[in-house]
Amino acid sequence: MRTLCASTLIGEFFIVGFAGLVAMKNPDLTQAQVWTVCGVTMLLSVLLCGMLSRPGAVQLGWALQVGLIASGFVVPTMFFLGAAFAALWWCSVHYGRRIDAIKARWAEQAEAAAPDAA
Repeated sequence: MRTLCASTLIGEFFIVGFAGLVAMKNPDLTQAQVWTVCGVTMLLSVLLCGMLSRPGAVQLGWALQVGLIASGFVVPTMFFLGAAFAALWWCSVHYGRRIDAIKARWAEQAEAAAPDAA
């Protein structure tokens, strides 16, 4: 699960950066406002990659997805991209857990089939 989720989060890192460039064209926002929000979000996505094995990391990832969708109020394209990344996050979590379970089952079978070394 960690690999799939981390891949999604790194993709979000780049999307948020590009969305920041687009948001800078908004005359109502200052450059400092845009890059403070984008910088914190980008930092969170990278830090979350390393925290995926900790409790609450998946829920924090969901909060990040909600934030990406909500950023569509500033950059309308982010409604679509945020929804796409939320779907990718769901797939990463759902299928990642299934893959982890299959790997654990294979490891148990291999351990049971291997002769004792003693």
